[in-house]
Amino acid sequence: MLKKSSLVLWGAALFIAWNGLLLLFLWSRPASPGEGDRLTAEVIRLAQDAETELERQKELLRQIHRYSGLWGQRRGVRITPKPPPPPSPAPPRLTDPATTVLPVLVMACDRSTVRRCLDKLLRYRPSAQRFPVIVSQDCGHAETARVIASYGDAVAHIRQPDLSDIPVPAEHRKFQGYYKIARHYRWALGQVFRTFRYRAAIVVEDDLEVAPDFFEYFQAAFPLLLADRSLWCISAWNDNGKEQMVDVGQAELLYRTDFFPGLGWLLLAELWDELEPKWPRAFWDDWMRQPEQRRDRSCIRPEVSRTMTFGRKGVSHGQFFDQYLKFIKLNDRFVPFTQLDLSYLKKEEYERSFLPKVYAAPEVRVEELQGNRRRELGTVRLQYSGRDSFKAFAKALGLMDDLKSGVPRAGYHGIVSFVYRGRRVYLAPPSDWTGYDPSWS
Repeated sequence: MLKKSSLVLWGAALFIAWNGLLLLFLWSRPASPGEGDRLTAEVIRLAQDAETELERQKELLRQIHRYSGLWGQRRGVRITPKPPPPPSPAPPRLTDPATTVLPVLVMACDRSTVRRCLDKLLRYRPSAQRFPVIVSQDCGHAETARVIASYGDAVAHIRQPDLSDIPVPAEHRKFQGYYKIARHYRWALGQVFRTFRYRAAIVVEDDLEVAPDFFEYFQAAFPLLLADRSLWCISAWNDNGKEQMVDVGQAELLYRTDFFPGLGWLLLAELWDELEPKWPRAFWDDWMRQPEQRRDRSCIRPEVSRTMTFGRKGVSHGQFFDQYLKFIKLNDRFVPFTQLDLSYLKKEEYERSFLPKVYAAPEVRVEELQGNRRRELGTVRLQYSGRDSFKAFAKALGLMDDLKSGVPRAGYHGIVSFVYRGRRVYLAPPSDWTGYDPSWS
């Protein structure tokens, strides 16, 4: 090994010496008229060549040194390696939140009204480079494909190649559409994270309209998702976001929620690494809400939704649309989220402030709320004791009353925050709450 290093060193020294003699010779030659400029140029070229060769020799030496340990081990020579540097306390994510490209993946099928979705996305996005739009189309619907193609280079159009029917159990025959949706999601997310290799992605459906600050919201919340491992998504949706149940004057207010809202959500590539191998054949969103997938992680959701749905027709046949979804308030006031401090949403800080605030609120009975009594109390708390009382209170007050794996929509630690007749109400379990009961579903 030492011989190889010495030979290289001697070679480099000889090369430099030879070039030095050549330069001295050229400088000492008598210059004929008109030859001075050519001679100077020749000398400079030779000097540059010498410098290039020297750099090549130095790189060769660095490579020899790098592999010296391996060669020594093969010959039985014991090499003492340098001690590894101490581990960094920072999370092993090297992403720069300010420059990371966040593509918007639009899941499309047979709605030519996808134009309404795309028009707002293209109108509100602050940068085509930072927020490219990718439309993934299933179904092979020709009219929808023509609408997407009409946007030209403004959007990327990819098509699910497998349009075949999926074998399903006899009792699930009417749910064939849900199987196809799950297959499409798996393929499309695979394209985004495996083929295009993006670091993160915002997912929307073709029947969603976005708010003016949709991109501002995700851009500001993205660093939270990177920094707080107790989060697994950022959602633009409030399940209880009907206009009379939110405070439109506090459009900047954000919450943590244990319920996966979907309907405009941001995820990291690492989450797809985790979910892809076990992705379900159907009902992917309810599958996401199971404890095995959620793993006690939360999402961020807004007080006022940054998306609204206009798609009554679909595989769900309008379930919840007429009763809830068509009344969701879409935020119309731009909030400069990137200029706000969102650190209060980190798990430890959030629980230090949010939970005491909830349980410090005076408790009232549902009849007092409905009768609009005890207004002097301001913010109040309504306590439920079990599944049946939660559902009864939710129905009485106009909340969505269904539970998924025991988690109420928009709930955090079992607490649902909403506005009722102009005042803040927390529908909450007892303060000694010990966790969700999946049997409540």
